[in-house]
Amino acid sequence: MSDSQLPQIPYGRHVVDEDDVAAVVDVLCNQFLTQGLQVPAFEQRLCEYTGAAHAVAVNSGTSGLHIACLAAGVGAGDTVWTVPNSFVASANAARYCGADVDFVDIDPLSRNICVAALATKLDWAKQHNAVPKVLIVVHFSGASCDMQGIRALTEPHGIVLIEDAAHALGGRYQSKPIGSCQYSDMTVLSFHPVKSITTAEGGAVLTNRPQWAEQLVLFAKHGVTRDPKHMEGESDGDWYYQQVALGYNYRLSDIQAALGLSQMNKLDHFIQERRQLAARYDAALQNMAVQRPLMNEGSAWHLYTIELREHDRKTVFEGLRNKGIGVNVHYIPIHLQPYYRKLGFKPGQFPHAEDYYHRAITLPLFPGLSADEQDRVIQALEEVLS
Repeated sequence: MSDSQLPQIPYGRHVVDEDDVAAVVDVLCNQFLTQGLQVPAFEQRLCEYTGAAHAVAVNSGTSGLHIACLAAGVGAGDTVWTVPNSFVASANAARYCGADVDFVDIDPLSRNICVAALATKLDWAKQHNAVPKVLIVVHFSGASCDMQGIRALTEPHGIVLIEDAAHALGGRYQSKPIGSCQYSDMTVLSFHPVKSITTAEGGAVLTNRPQWAEQLVLFAKHGVTRDPKHMEGESDGDWYYQQVALGYNYRLSDIQAALGLSQMNKLDHFIQERRQLAARYDAALQNMAVQRPLMNEGSAWHLYTIELREHDRKTVFEGLRNKGIGVNVHYIPIHLQPYYRKLGFKPGQFPHAEDYYHRAITLPLFPGLSADEQDRVIQALEEVLS
């Protein structure tokens, strides 16, 4: 069979089994489809797994980032920092609030935020009265940033620290689950189909601060409350509600939450599979002309991303696609997008992120990727590089 006749192997793929289907069907047939029992149960399960005190489920990771910024009080005149090496949502959330955005370059080995670059930029910001209100760090590919080191730098300035853990549910940092908020104020998760678990689309915000949890719920649900303690004046009765803030319709449905609850039962197994696949890649690629990712044992391994040392990325990318290998690229640096260039960002400002982008290719990695399929990927890469 020729390469063109072989089925394409995607870079990521969801895994849904009969238990997941049964959980969804039960909601469809027997329960409320929205504002029922499944969303609170899913939120509780996330708290139990991560150790966070509060979880607020929403309809996407992007919505989670938005309401996290709102809960942190981000608005016009404020600045939010994040990294260029992420999907645009990490920066867009601040723009939704009317805030300015700036970036901190990545470490070329971990591909996460460079702590030394952050320290330098904070020193400059303090001298120029330009300290950000919020820092959003991104756990790229599922490996945690150095949260203890970052917190030590941001806490003296009163900076709200948000973890964008869209890649990282199931990972660990200092032996604790990512999402515990040990060193952060809030952690945002994504349940997109290629992530650690899926609710089709969905996300959540975790926090240990009850007052922020209340704000998160408010912003996710139209700014409407039925709680008398948050109302002005007296309630007219059990039917009564008040809008006390400008919120959004970011609710997760009970259908999605039921899928998420079922998926949580398999999360540790999914992560173990991802780690085994990453280790297998690491061994097979050691003699190829590529830079392999750091083997972080706490990583959730959302992505396995290599960097080319000697070859043209476009040629390798197209060669692999022609062989039925659905490689991808993560990510085009946010500051190079036309929208952000119109805000004044220019090529060359964050050289490590830019250099990484020009050499990066994401190889297929997901639970259910068979040994034969992975061997196809490895063989195809070897052939394209030869």
